[in-house]
Amino acid sequence: MTSLRNLLQNPRRLREALTIGSGTLIVAALLADNLPGGSPWYNGLMAVAALVAGADIAVRAVRSLYNRHISIELLVTIAAGGALLIGEYWEAAAVTFLFVLGAYLEARTLSRTRQVLRSLLDLAPTTAIVLRDGRQEEVAPAEVTFGEIVLIKPGSKVPVDGEVIDGRSAVDESMITGEPIPAEKQPGAPVFAGTINQAGLLHVRATGTGMDTTLARIIRRVEEAQDEKAPTQRFIERFARWYTPFIIALSGLLYLLTRDVELALTILVIGCPGALVISTPVSVVAGIGRAAKSGILIKGGEHLENAGKISALALDKTGTLTAGRPRLTDVVALQPLAIAAGTASAEMDVSFPPLAPPAPGGRWTLEQGEVLRLAAIAEAGSEHPLARAILDEVESQEALPAAGNFETFTGKGIQAEYQAQIIRVGTADWLSELGIAIPLEARDSLAHLQATGKTAVLVAVDNLTIGILGIADTLRPAAPTAIRQLKAAGLRRIVMLTGDNRATAEAIAAEAGITEVHARLLPEDKLEAIRRLQREGHVVAMIGDGINDSPALAAADVGIAMGAAGTDIAIETADIALMADDLLKLPEAIRFSRATLANIHQNMLVALVTVTGLLIGVIAGEVHMAGGMLIHEASVLLVILNGMRLLRL
Repeated sequence: MTSLRNLLQNPRRLREALTIGSGTLIVAALLADNLPGGSPWYNGLMAVAALVAGADIAVRAVRSLYNRHISIELLVTIAAGGALLIGEYWEAAAVTFLFVLGAYLEARTLSRTRQVLRSLLDLAPTTAIVLRDGRQEEVAPAEVTFGEIVLIKPGSKVPVDGEVIDGRSAVDESMITGEPIPAEKQPGAPVFAGTINQAGLLHVRATGTGMDTTLARIIRRVEEAQDEKAPTQRFIERFARWYTPFIIALSGLLYLLTRDVELALTILVIGCPGALVISTPVSVVAGIGRAAKSGILIKGGEHLENAGKISALALDKTGTLTAGRPRLTDVVALQPLAIAAGTASAEMDVSFPPLAPPAPGGRWTLEQGEVLRLAAIAEAGSEHPLARAILDEVESQEALPAAGNFETFTGKGIQAEYQAQIIRVGTADWLSELGIAIPLEARDSLAHLQATGKTAVLVAVDNLTIGILGIADTLRPAAPTAIRQLKAAGLRRIVMLTGDNRATAEAIAAEAGITEVHARLLPEDKLEAIRRLQREGHVVAMIGDGINDSPALAAADVGIAMGAAGTDIAIETADIALMADDLLKLPEAIRFSRATLANIHQNMLVALVTVTGLLIGVIAGEVHMAGGMLIHEASVLLVILNGMRLLRL
């Protein structure tokens, strides 16, 4: 009894059983027809075969009618019932058998397209080892509480989202980000549930467990996206609501004109828009599933279709085209001999201990290194992003001595006291205000650095300008390749929208291969730029990562977030979320979307050509019920197989 209840509750298994049962009865009828006096058996077995296969179809037709919807199943039920009434048992059995076979194959194939989601579910680890009272304890991942320390041994799955507090290892994050190269992890690095620790032992402090992990959010998003209907699908469903009654009316009209019952019933059967109805969902489900496997989360069918139509792309600069982390790029030493030798003259009044020899293969010369070291000593007390760039360059080489009397001058610079001398790092205007002379050579270097899009600051010791530091947010290495691929994909406009100054923006844009730049934009200016592109007829995508990009992202036809792993807001709000911090995922996402859109169009063409051809064939008297149904089901199968091709992209 339980097995029967389970069978009835599982549509795929029920249709499989009905297909086998009905097919067996049809074979038995064909065998019986060859026996002496077998005609009654033939007709009886064919009728039973039609009833076995048709029962599920009739039940679904009645349910649709109850919901005030004239369905495809109603057409088949009327046609099969009419065939039985006029004694066309073979036609009734063939039509219902082929229809239930098609429904079974459709359910089975759609189930396969959702295997990507199941593979994501398989990533979820089943156990976690936590440290409690100094002992290792194995628990379910959902039982790990926020802040607990989790041990992740080599070869095991990471059970929670968290931050590494001890240990170093390489972690395979391809299932989250799509990146094939394992990510190096050290104290301070984030890890994600479902990824695989490859080498060393990691101690991780849990920051997300159970349903509050990046993996859980991805699975939830893919589930929702696969169930969301695309615009084309909604259109087809509206079309089918009118088309199905039209076919019934056409069948009735033909019967009144010809008094040919078989012709009227055949029109009902081959007029079913089955292939048309599934032409979009099978492609959307397969496309979204395949993209998710590559670390590209697409919010649903509507966004998948829109992404396939993108003609203009707007990119934010900082954090999107650039790494978003300022880096020291230039050091200009203005007083090389005096500083380097530690033999300052009375005029210069600069005297620091002799320099240590530079590290073999070091990036800077002895003189440049000293300018950098003095600036770092002064900047050690600053939280400014430019200070971080200077300190990052020095801290990897040596420990810095402490300076005193640190002061910040907002918008101008900083100063600190070291060995009874004042070190200042700041703008040229500020140093001029203080009466510190800036040599002509320094002004030329300043102008050159600014022209190449870099932020330049001067370094002075007491009243002497000793050097210049150039700092820039560097272009991502993959940016030029990504822009080339986007242009090759046929995007007609690629524009940079940034709040940065024009010189910096144009320098970065030129390096990336972008020719259209809009600089010094406020959030409302970016929003207007997006709307202007839309007024020009473009389907616009915007990719950005900052709060100041939010209005433009919301106004764009497709909002794209990059590096969304671990950022639940990006996963929940973006139309497309690129899990990896990799610009090359952008052309890949557009490629998936366009392939899916083309696949939908191919499926619709197959469905429309088949139905139109069959209708003409029936009216011309060249197509009969069983043969027409066979061709119809073959078109359904072709549409399904075509949709599945997306899984192999």
